Amino acid sequence: MVMKRGATLQEQEDGVIYARYSSHSQKDASIEQQIKECLAYAKSQGIRIVATYSDRAITGKTDRRADFQRMMRDAEKGKFRYVIAWKSNRMGRNMLQAMMNEAKLNDLGIRVLYTEEDFDDTAAGRFALRSMMNVNQFYSENMAEDIKRGLYDNASKCKIANGGLPLGYKKGEDMRYALDPPKDEIVREIFGRVACGEPFVDIAADLNARGIKTSRGGQWGKNSFHALLTNERYTGVYIYGDIRIEGGVPQIVDKGLFLRVQEVLKTKKNPQGRHRTNGEYLLTGKLFCGHCKSPMVGISGTGKSGKLHYYYICQKKRMEKSCDKATVRRDTIEREVARAIRDYIMRDDVLEWLAESAMNFAREYREQTCVGTLEAQLADNKRATKNLLTAIEQGIITPTTKERLLELEREQAILVSRLAEEQASLLDYSRDDIISAMSLYRNGDVENKSYQAKLFDAFLVAAYLYDDHFKLEFNITGKKNLVDVPLDASLVDSIESNAPAGCSYKVSFGPPQYRTFSSINRAKCTVFFTFLSYLMILVDTVVDIDC
Repeated sequence: MVMKRGATLQEQEDGVIYARYSSHSQKDASIEQQIKECLAYAKSQGIRIVATYSDRAITGKTDRRADFQRMMRDAEKGKFRYVIAWKSNRMGRNMLQAMMNEAKLNDLGIRVLYTEEDFDDTAAGRFALRSMMNVNQFYSENMAEDIKRGLYDNASKCKIANGGLPLGYKKGEDMRYALDPPKDEIVREIFGRVACGEPFVDIAADLNARGIKTSRGGQWGKNSFHALLTNERYTGVYIYGDIRIEGGVPQIVDKGLFLRVQEVLKTKKNPQGRHRTNGEYLLTGKLFCGHCKSPMVGISGTGKSGKLHYYYICQKKRMEKSCDKATVRRDTIEREVARAIRDYIMRDDVLEWLAESAMNFAREYREQTCVGTLEAQLADNKRATKNLLTAIEQGIITPTTKERLLELEREQAILVSRLAEEQASLLDYSRDDIISAMSLYRNGDVENKSYQAKLFDAFLVAAYLYDDHFKLEFNITGKKNLVDVPLDASLVDSIESNAPAGCSYKVSFGPPQYRTFSSINRAKCTVFFTFLSYLMILVDTVVDIDC
């Protein structure tokens, strides 16, 4: 057994080298340098090296190191008698962790040796080793505090702290976020398409066909969008830990569009746009039983001819057998609801009334926002900044001049951001714009599924289905609007109450709840303005609307 430096083995025994390099520790020896010194030490001690294990850019504060774990497994198999490392902190900078690792190796009859630290296998040597491990632990914790302090200092200046950059941004010369054309345009495109209700799988297929990569350089999939679409940095907010600085990042997406997308993610029951083997049920989450107000869910069944049919069935009837509501064919009810929406909304008198209501509602809403107050505060801020700059130009400088100027700049960034958020919730369209946007739907084909989906997403809040009629519920003027539509009894089908084998259904949440204007979170605005924003996005992005 090797006791100390200089005492060589009488017969060669097998040993291994373990090396680790942490990217944060700039003074650490490199992997190659550690291995070189370990090889020289092994030769001087008469130890035959049979394997080398190394982990690069892995912190010693964790044992989740691939090669370290492989070495421990090989140790249990008795493949070597010695482990040679550069220093004791290679075995773990946490003292308890390192001691446990050494103890485990010792229990297996394996001795751990260090090229830069000579510890005898005596009480004094073991005491010195524990003391050195304590020093290593202090060094590790102190370095972590220094790194954290540096990261937060960079964050306070809106500099890139660490981690990968979101798609659409690159590192600027000043270490701050900068736009990365044309990738920033791709981000805007994705937000716009999701706001219009386009399924994730369709967007992914299109981006892949165009050769556009994700931020990590990979292919797009239906699960590639959530982190992007919920990243508030795209609205111009710098975020790191508990630090939030409005205006600290170049804005890619305006807050109005961002909030619209968050509503789509929350309310759309199938946000990933999964293409089910039995087709999609476009009214999921919006179709309810007129008898018991339970959701109507989609199921499929095979007829006597072997053909597969699709239906909506009352969830309570499906699960509890406690409702007598008859089932209805999916394609039939979706077509009839789409026809009713088109015929009701697209009349000239309704379009005129909606546009007039929109303008009146917008005026009332503006009076309840903080836009006027924020505009006044911003004007005062700019006036104070101008006066301070004039004083500096005239040589009037005090110790607090720079501090006051920085304070005014921070205040201005916050006011600009808050004002942009408030203005994003305001109606910024004319009466004619609204009529033109809604007129896009006038000549659509109610048999076309894409057209149906756009109608349901843009106009419909809920549809309550009875045996001989259905009621449609809209919320496009800040109030609840009901339309009663007759339903031909021949359109309703009866199938066995027990769903056939292989059927599938998707369950929605409960009926929608309506709130008064005063109770609506103004940051999210109202269903009414969401509806109008959605229509205006369609004006710019929807093609083939006349399906």
